[in-house]
Parts: sequence; C-alpha cells; structure tokens
Amino acid sequence: MINNIAKVVFVRHGESQWNYENRFTGWEDIDLSNQGCIEAKNAGLLLKRHRYLFDYSYSSVLTRAIHTLWIILYTLHQTWIPVEKSWRLNERHYGALQGLNKDNTTKKYGIDMVENWRRSYLAIPPQIDIHDKRFPGNDPRYSQVNITDLPIGESLQLTEKRVVPYWKNTIIPNMKKNKFILIVAHGNSIRAMIKFLNCLSEKDIFYVNIPTASPLVYEFNHNMNIIKSYYLSQM
Repeated sequence: MINNIAKVVFVRHGESQWNYENRFTGWEDIDLSNQGCIEAKNAGLLLKRHRYLFDYSYSSVLTRAIHTLWIILYTLHQTWIPVEKSWRLNERHYGALQGLNKDNTTKKYGIDMVENWRRSYLAIPPQIDIHDKRFPGNDPRYSQVNITDLPIGESLQLTEKRVVPYWKNTIIPNMKKNKFILIVAHGNSIRAMIKFLNCLSEKDIFYVNIPTASPLVYEFNHNMNIIKSYYLSQM
C-alpha cells in the first residue's frame, strides 16, 4: 500500500422512511425517504470533494443500505468497483419492537427501558419466535443462512458477535490488498464495529451515535492498527 496506510470509510445509510416515521426498523426492509436519497447524494459529493477513490465496497443486504451505496458510487462515478453484500452487516434485529412507533413504545414501557434497549450493550429487546412474520427465515435473501444464525431480537453484543468475524475474515484481507474500502451499513452494526475497533467500554458505547450518511474515516497502518479516525469535514 502507498504510505502503508489503509483507509476504511463507514457510512450509515441515509434516512429511511421508517426513520422519518420514528419507527423501530431493524431487519425490516424499508427503503430510503426522499431526504435519505438527498443525504446519500451529499455523502457522495463530500467524498468526491475529498477525492476519494475506492477499491472495494461492502453493504448489508437491506435496501436502504444498498441504495445509499448505489447513490454514493453513482455520485463518485465509481459504480464499477466490486460490491459485496452480507447479512452480517445488517442493522441489529429489534425483535418484537420492529415496526412500532418509538414514542408510543416509550409511553408503554418507559423512557429508561426503551433507552436501555436502544443504547446499551447487553439489553435484548422483546424477542419474536420463528413463526412470526418478522423472522428472517421467512425472507428468501436469508435462505442460505443457517436458521440458527438468524436473530429473533438482538442486543448490541449479539450484533457485534456477527459483525466482528466478518470484519476479521472478509474485510481485513481486502484491506491488506486494497487501499480504500467503503462500508455502508447501519447505526448499530457500525456501533458494534466501533466498540470493537476502539476497545470501548459498555458505558462508553452507550453514548456513541452514528449520524445518517456522514462518512466516518478510519486510517490503519500496515499492521492493521488504527492510526486515527474522524468524520469528513464539509470544508
């Protein structure tokens, strides 16, 4: 690698329709809102302004992440680069909360409980069973995934357990060959990555929030140790 530096850019997808409606989304396959499309294009323009040329890209298998990636690459005129999609980069599965309005859920369970479900490392939201229509096993995109690996409701810890092996076994080998990597995922799958990469405590990760469509850059040396991380400036 030139200068022995590898760069990885993490981007949370743009605003989805359910983000706009203030609903728990999780693994529900909800597309971008109009605002989300604008956010994705702006992320692409920001990366273009900073002259980013990517070698490889990754996304989850959820439409809002895929479409964010498409818009970014189209804006960069880099639609030709390889793209790999994996369910392991999906948002955390919110179990029985998926589809519910967050304000109404707070009124029912209380703000402390809902904040614990949303922000903490260990708390698992109310889970579903495999007969629920929200169970991923009912979706053909997961037909090749072992049914025991499909979640019914995840904590951030459980999300980390599926994200980190993908990082180690799939992304890092490409980082060692390619200089720039783009990963478009979700608020909690990126939080799980950040907790691992930065060795954050359970207390610290509680306060980490990932804004939509804001490129977060990590620079690594040839030993794959972090040099620094930062959000790209609009300047």
